[in-house]
Amino acid sequence: MQVKLFAWRVVCALSVATLGLLAGGCAVLPAPSPSPPSLAISDVAATKLAQIAEAARERVSAPADRSGFRPLPEGEFALDARIALARHAERSLDVQYYLIQNDPVGRRLLRELRDAAQRGVRVRLLIDDLYAAGEDELLAGLAAYPNAEVRVFNPLPVRSGSFASRFVFSLHEFDRINRRMHNKLFVADNSFAVSGGRNIAAEYFMRSGDANFIDLDMLSAGPAVREFSNAFDRYWNSEQVWPIERVTYLRERDAAARRQRFDELVADEGAPLQLRERDVLRRTPLSSQLERGEVEGLMFASARVVVDPPDKIARELRSLGSDTVLENVVHMFGTARFEVLIVSPYFIPDDRAVAMMQRAAQNKDNRIVLMTNSLGATDEPLVYWRYARKREAMLKAGVTIYELSPSLVRKTQEFGLFGHSMGRLHAKLATVDRRWLYIGSMNLDGRSALYNTEIGLIIDSEEVVTDVRRLRVHDDIKSAYRVRLRADGHGVEWVESDAEGRETVHLDEPDGTWTLRLKNWLLAPFVVEEML
Repeated sequence: MQVKLFAWRVVCALSVATLGLLAGGCAVLPAPSPSPPSLAISDVAATKLAQIAEAARERVSAPADRSGFRPLPEGEFALDARIALARHAERSLDVQYYLIQNDPVGRRLLRELRDAAQRGVRVRLLIDDLYAAGEDELLAGLAAYPNAEVRVFNPLPVRSGSFASRFVFSLHEFDRINRRMHNKLFVADNSFAVSGGRNIAAEYFMRSGDANFIDLDMLSAGPAVREFSNAFDRYWNSEQVWPIERVTYLRERDAAARRQRFDELVADEGAPLQLRERDVLRRTPLSSQLERGEVEGLMFASARVVVDPPDKIARELRSLGSDTVLENVVHMFGTARFEVLIVSPYFIPDDRAVAMMQRAAQNKDNRIVLMTNSLGATDEPLVYWRYARKREAMLKAGVTIYELSPSLVRKTQEFGLFGHSMGRLHAKLATVDRRWLYIGSMNLDGRSALYNTEIGLIIDSEEVVTDVRRLRVHDDIKSAYRVRLRADGHGVEWVESDAEGRETVHLDEPDGTWTLRLKNWLLAPFVVEEML
């Protein structure tokens, strides 16, 4: 899910007169009151998780400066990993998300955090405020427990009401609230971390009946986890973060009442996890491994965490500097000698990116492969429309393009059993020369580049890249169309290949609808591309 505020820019423009009348009563945040700084707990060597992580490194004789990694491609296994880490944590849980939905998955995670706090684990939860509308009972309720603290990033001045009303009555601060924290991170005992593209909601863990995201997380152990903890601390102690008690309309309610209401809200256990013995990469659930006291399947390699500074949201757009996730990933692309593979659900290359592709095409040994959503798969059709305007130029530059098909996802079952639900791509990763891997929260579009904060990993490992490429997000994929130029060089066509290699060519965008195209046509004149 993206923060797509271009439509709200239109609302703002069309409602100037009304908002002007309301301006005198516009809500404002309370005066800042800096919270005491706190840092990740580093004295964790005696914890079970730290000992398991160290034993995994020693088992393969990996150097102490190498981190261990395991991809988590399947939703059920990725949710199991978070729950297992929460249940085995003894000292600390540091949790940072753009979105925690008030659904069975979101409530389950919050319940696990509460249970950990009641065991004496220090819990720090940091959540972006945009989609926290109406969730103060959950957030303030968790914060009412001893050992638990909740902070929100860049809060809107209006706390109550629907998402739409919160936003409309906060438009007088549009330039500020348009900048969001898109990071996703889960750290247990400063020993294991889960990072990647998943928010906390049913559709990210194959538990939605309507649409489910194809996504990828990475389990990390070792020095990279300490880097993640340092990144979390930068945000937790930043000026852009507020304690939930400072901004909630429930701040007058006593702690016991907040805890009681929280317990009522999260009481539903929800459907149990349906875990197979092994995931698609042939690894057993993390929960069963932790119960045995050992983690298998970690691949050790050099890596570094890349993270946007939290004050990115206060910087001028055109002077963001070189310390951003985007610039680090672009630098990684620039080192390519023969291949770049990009997987991004929302992909809008700017002029610099298109020029880089064209220069790469001048060397016939260079190859660029892109995997993104088709019109029928995307949950952001205007993003697709903008990408499609650049698609022909990319094809002429020699880029190989695949677009995920919701109908083929259900048919091929390459990414799991979707039943009657729609399959959509949400993973954000890139590989260079089959050696370097980026995986994180950043989409390759203007919003991630300019308006959101992001976090990710850059790993130097042919073994890890080979493991990720086993997920078939490249040439032999049957769940996506290959997009190519038409024979006359004007326009594109979509090629569908079945298991026997037979091809079906579509001259019109498959899986799209006329209503979707009409919607794009009507809204397109109002789009600000860099906000997509």
